[in-house]
Amino acid sequence: LKAVDGVSLAVPRGSTLSIVGESGCGKSTLAKLLVGLVAPTRGTLRYGRDRKGGTLHPQMIFQDPYASLNPRMTVAEILGEALDTHRLAQTRRDARIGELLERVGLNADHSRRYPHEFSGGQRQRIGIARALAVEPDFIVADEPVSALDVSVQAQVLNLLQDLQRDLGLTMLFVAHDLAVVDYLCDEVVVMYLGRVMERGPTSEVYARPRHPYTRALLSAAPVPDPRAPRSRILLKGDIPSPVNPPSGCVFRTRCPHAIEACATTEARDVNVGPGHFAACSRLGDPELAA
Repeated sequence: LKAVDGVSLAVPRGSTLSIVGESGCGKSTLAKLLVGLVAPTRGTLRYGRDRKGGTLHPQMIFQDPYASLNPRMTVAEILGEALDTHRLAQTRRDARIGELLERVGLNADHSRRYPHEFSGGQRQRIGIARALAVEPDFIVADEPVSALDVSVQAQVLNLLQDLQRDLGLTMLFVAHDLAVVDYLCDEVVVMYLGRVMERGPTSEVYARPRHPYTRALLSAAPVPDPRAPRSRILLKGDIPSPVNPPSGCVFRTRCPHAIEACATTEARDVNVGPGHFAACSRLGDPELAA
């Protein structure tokens, strides 16, 4: 099983790059690879240096704020564990914990409480504070708002934006919600069955999607105006098993534009605009023209 296959990307310092795609496409596996929770069988990961010139420690914000916090530990113990592991702020540990909580919109006296005493949005703020405890330059956020109420999602997204601006963070943001990606992210990478189908500046990919899968994905995104004209692209069939992926282009079994050559030729990246790439061998055909 190749959960992530042939993915190559770079996250420019200070920017936010998003990974999108259907469930099972490899988004979360890629996120775990980047923070060292999963070891790559092949390939390399390269990080820059942190602001102090030392080794960069990427940190992760997990999807489920209920499962990612130890219910038997107080907030002070959860945040203090990160500080103790990296030997940070040892002479002012309590003060640093209070600063972290206030940074994410909580109160310093919340440190004495347990996770079950907080709402879902507050728990995710604690998870964000834990990620910030070791002063990282790079944050990997694995669907950090998908388990939250819609009203709370906006608060957490605005918090992430403020933190990125104030702390100069670089972020990789895994998401299903395409509207969130459009709001938050500078670049987007579209994955399918462990491979990258399209990547580029978010505004460019959303305005001019070139890969058939990206077009279908964007057409499925809900819009707030029910009277707005829509042209839904419905994909037929199910996602193939990653244990036995299709030959050639992995999307060909569901692609409405597939031809016989797609079964024998593996799609390669084609430059379709400034910083904009799509992995489709038929991009020159009139039916796929922008």
